[in-house]
Amino acid sequence: MFDYSLTHWLAFLSAAVLLNLSPGPDIAFILGHTMKSGKRAGFSALFGVWSGACLHVMMAALGLSAVLAASAAAFSAVKWIGAAYLVWLGIQALRASGGSGLVKAAGEKMPIAKIYRQGILVSLLNPKVAIFFLAFLPQFVVEGAGPTWAQLMLHGGLIIVVAAFIEPPLVLLGGRLADALRNNQRIGLWLDRGLGALFVALGVRLALSSR
Repeated sequence: MFDYSLTHWLAFLSAAVLLNLSPGPDIAFILGHTMKSGKRAGFSALFGVWSGACLHVMMAALGLSAVLAASAAAFSAVKWIGAAYLVWLGIQALRASGGSGLVKAAGEKMPIAKIYRQGILVSLLNPKVAIFFLAFLPQFVVEGAGPTWAQLMLHGGLIIVVAAFIEPPLVLLGGRLADALRNNQRIGLWLDRGLGALFVALGVRLALSSR
């Protein structure tokens, strides 16, 4: 069971690294919280995004993502909900004064549990991620290497393991920079503005995307 060649692993791990290095709402969300509120908030956002990714993997393994890929109505519903959520997060940041909104300043941090829940939603409400897993993971299913669902779960889980080597250093680096900027409200204001514009743009891009 799970008997794969070296070529298989090299191809899969290379793709997984490139996937985790590509920018998107998840990375923007994680780094945004890190830059404004420090490492603890950044890791909370990171764990929320990973939890959402785990749910995507489970849905792909159980075949639920196939429904999303096949149904235009289901795809559109999730897409518009996700786009609206990203735009709402962006507007919250644009309306902030450097110490509130999407990510709060050091003395007034957003609750860690709330950041975690937002991370789950940012990941889960992106239908492109669900369809990506559905299209990507089956390419690494090898006949005779084990049940299809188990192979999908294995490779999906390993994508998150690869993320565990790539994303935490980004949080630590962002946290160090946040420590230096924490007491500067003007910088905090511009960070809010920049993050707000980024999330609105990501929401619009998602709304305009197609399967």
